[in-house]
Amino acid sequence: MPDSPDRRSGVVSVVVLNYRGADDTIECLRNLSALDWPAERLEVICVDNASGDGSAERIRAAAVPGVRLVESPVNTGFAGGCNFGARQATGEYLALINSDARPHPGWLAEAVRILDYDRGVACVASKVLDWEGRTVDYVGGGVSFSGMGYKREAGRPDTGEFDEARDVLYPTGSALVARADVFAEVGGFDERYFMFFEDVDLGWRLNLLGHRVRYLPTSVVYHKHHASISKFGSYREQYLLERNALLTIVKNFDDATLGAVLAPSLLLSTYRTLSLGGVDVDELDLRLTPTGDDEPAASVDKRALAGPYAQAWLAEHLDEVLESRRELQDRRVRSDVALARLLEEPVEPASDDPRFLEVFGKVAAGFRVAAAFRTRRRILVITADTLGEQMAGPAIRAFHIAEELAGEHDVQLVSTTACTISSDDFRCLHVKASALHRLVQWSEIVIFQGFVMHHSPWIADTDKILVVDIYDPMHLEQLEQTKELDPPSRELYVDSTTDVLNKQLARGDFFMCASEEQRHFWLGQLAGLHRLNPIVYAVDSSLRSLVAVCPFGLSAEPPRRTRPAIKGVVPGIDPGDKVILWAGGVYNWFDPLTLIKAVDRLRHDHGDVRLFFLGMKHPNPDVPQMRMAVQARQLADGLGLTNKHVFFNESWVEYSDRQNYLLDADVGVSTHFDHVETTFSFRTRMLDYLWAGLPIVAVGGDSFGSLIDNEGLGITVREQDVDALTAALERALYDDTFVARCREQIARVRERFVWRRALEPLIEFCNDPRPAPDAGRRTNTVHIGSAGAARALPQGIAARNLYYARERLREGGPVYAARLGMRKALRLVRQRVLR
Repeated sequence: MPDSPDRRSGVVSVVVLNYRGADDTIECLRNLSALDWPAERLEVICVDNASGDGSAERIRAAAVPGVRLVESPVNTGFAGGCNFGARQATGEYLALINSDARPHPGWLAEAVRILDYDRGVACVASKVLDWEGRTVDYVGGGVSFSGMGYKREAGRPDTGEFDEARDVLYPTGSALVARADVFAEVGGFDERYFMFFEDVDLGWRLNLLGHRVRYLPTSVVYHKHHASISKFGSYREQYLLERNALLTIVKNFDDATLGAVLAPSLLLSTYRTLSLGGVDVDELDLRLTPTGDDEPAASVDKRALAGPYAQAWLAEHLDEVLESRRELQDRRVRSDVALARLLEEPVEPASDDPRFLEVFGKVAAGFRVAAAFRTRRRILVITADTLGEQMAGPAIRAFHIAEELAGEHDVQLVSTTACTISSDDFRCLHVKASALHRLVQWSEIVIFQGFVMHHSPWIADTDKILVVDIYDPMHLEQLEQTKELDPPSRELYVDSTTDVLNKQLARGDFFMCASEEQRHFWLGQLAGLHRLNPIVYAVDSSLRSLVAVCPFGLSAEPPRRTRPAIKGVVPGIDPGDKVILWAGGVYNWFDPLTLIKAVDRLRHDHGDVRLFFLGMKHPNPDVPQMRMAVQARQLADGLGLTNKHVFFNESWVEYSDRQNYLLDADVGVSTHFDHVETTFSFRTRMLDYLWAGLPIVAVGGDSFGSLIDNEGLGITVREQDVDALTAALERALYDDTFVARCREQIARVRERFVWRRALEPLIEFCNDPRPAPDAGRRTNTVHIGSAGAARALPQGIAARNLYYARERLREGGPVYAARLGMRKALRLVRQRVLR
C-alpha cells in the first residue's frame, strides 16, 4: 500500500472499522475523547466497510467531535477495511482499535512513548482485557507450525503476571499502534486474508524484515466481545481459518522450515475439518465397507469441506502466493532460527478435541516436526566481576548477555567472585573458578570475559564453543594502571595480561568487542597470532564471523523515576540546581581534576552548578581505590568545593536505582587523558547518559567522542583544556535551545544501543554456533614475551615455571629473576586469598 507523502509529525491517526455495529462504534468513538492525548495531535478515522444497514448514516448523525467518516464502496473484510482507513491517515503513527473496545486513557501515550524512545520498535502490541478489566484477551500470542495463531493466556485472570514488556511475533488487530510509514512499507495487512490471522501475518512480516513488535502492558484496551461472522455460517469462518493459516506459513517460513511443516499441516487441515463435520474417515475404505454403494452423492456438514476448499484455493492461487513469498524472502533480514522464540510453542495443537489431539500427536511425531524448531542451546556466561545490586560494567554486560540469550536458550550466569542476584529467566550463581568443571561440561557454548580462562585454563582444552568478550582491552589499561610500579614489575603485569589475552585469542571461536576502532585493534593482534589465515579468510573475507562489534547496551525501556535521588536529597543540592553527573568510578586513566577546576570557574558566574560523582567505591572488592580518586577529593577540598559544588558518593549506586540519579542530572560528563587506552576504550557510562537523554560533555579522541561530534549529542573538548571544558559545561547547562537539540538527537541515536540490537551478532552466532574454521590447527600455547617473538609455552605447571625462570634469568640476571619470582609468588598468594 502506498505511503502518505504528508505525514504529520507527532500525530496519531486512529482507525476504527465499522461493519454493521453502529452502536458499538459510536460508543468507541466517544471513548476516544477520554484519551490522555492532545486533541490537536489526534486524528480519528471511522471506516464504514459497506455495511449496507444504515450504519454510516447513524454514525454521521451521532456527530462525535473530531471524527472523520469514510465509506468503503465494498466490504473488503477487516484487512481491507483497515488498509482503506490507513490510506486516509496523515499521522506519523497509525493506531487500530476494534469498534467494540474502549481504550484506557494512557493507551496512546504509553505506546508512543516506546515508539519515540526505541526506533527499532515498529509496532506496539497493546494489552487487551475484557470489558471489566478482569480477564485476559491478549497479552501476546504464538503460532503453531501449521499457521494457526493462538492466545494461550486468553480467559485467564489478569493478576499482574503479564505486566512485563517483551518482543512478540505479532500484535492483535483489535489494538495496536504502529509507525505509519513502516506499516505502509511492508504493505499493511494482506487483503487476501479478509479476516483472521491477518495480524499474525503482519507481525511476522515486520519481524522478518528486521522490525520489532513490542508487547506493552501499560498500553491497555478493554474489549467487549469478539466479532463474529456466524451470520454467514461457521463453515465460512473455519474456511478462512484453514486457508489463512496455510497462506501464512507458505509466505513466512524459510525453505527448510516450510519443507518440514507443509505436509503435516495439509494432513491436519484435512483431518481437522472432516472431524468438525462429523465425517467418518473410514467410510470409503473398501476393507471396512465392502458392499456396493449406489448413492451418487452424500450429504456432509459444510465444515467438513473447509480444509479441502482451503487447500484447493491455495493450489489455484499458488502462482501469486509464491510470488508474494519470493518478494518477502528476498527481503528478509532475520532467520527462522532467530524468530523461533517468538513463535512460543510451534508444536501446538491449538485444539482440545480428543480425537484431533491423538492424530496431531501422530502426525507431529511421524514428521519429526519438533526437530525443525529445536534451537535451544545450553549457554554458560562467566564473569569474574561481582553480580549484585551494585554492579560495575563487566557484570552489567554479562547480566544483559544472559538476559538477551535466555529468551531463546537455556542460560546460566556465573560469577567467580560473588553473586547475590537472581532472575526468573536464567540461573544466577557464584562458583569458584576451581569448581567450574560441572557447569562447563553442561554447556554447549561458554561466553566469558577477563581472566576467567587464566584461572581455569582447562577450559581451553574442552570441545566447547568459546565466545570471548574482549570489549575491555585490559593490557592497554594496565599500561596506565601500573605507571607507579618499578619497571620490572610494570613489565611483568603488562606482559602477563597480554599473555592471558593472547591465549584467549588463540583459542576462541567467536570474539565480540565494543567498537569498530577496537575491532581494528583486535584484528591486528589476531593477525600476530596467525588467526587471520587462509582457512578463516576463505569462509568469510570480512572476518565478521570471527570478530564482531557488540557495544555496551542500554535498556529497551526508558528510565522511570521512582524517587528523587540527588536534587533536594543530597545535602547542599537544591531542587533547582544544575547537576553535572560523573557516572561510574574514578580510575587513573580518567581526568576528574580538569573537570573540578572547570566547575570551580563556573561557580563564580553560576552559583547553582553542582558536580556529583556517582560512585567512589567499586563493588568488586578486588578493585582497590585508585590514586586519581584520592587526588580528586584532595583538589575539591583544597578549592573549598567539597559538599558545596562538588559531591562524592562514597559507595556505589545500586544498578536498579541508577535511573533516579540520571534523571536528576542535567549533563553527563566524561573527561580523560589522551593515551592509547583512550583510543580503543569504550566509555560504558555514556550509554547511561543516552538512556536518560542527557547532553554529554566529554574529552574527544575515542569512539564515543566521534559519536558525540558526528551525531550532535553534546560537546567534546581537548584533554586538560579547562577553558574549553568550562565553556562546554556552561552551554550544555544553560543554553536551552542547544540542550533541546541534543536531546532530540539522543532520542534518535540511542536505539542503536538497545541491548537486543547491540548484541545481535552474538545472538545470531548462538542461534547457529560453530567452531572457528581453523579450529583444527589452533593452539592455546602462544606466548608473547618482552622481546616480541611468538614462542610456544611448555605444558605443565612445573615446566612452565621453569621456563619463566629461565626467561627472566636470561633477560636480567639472577637478582632480577629472583625479585620477579618473589613478586609472582606473593601475587599468587594474594589471588588465592581474594578468591
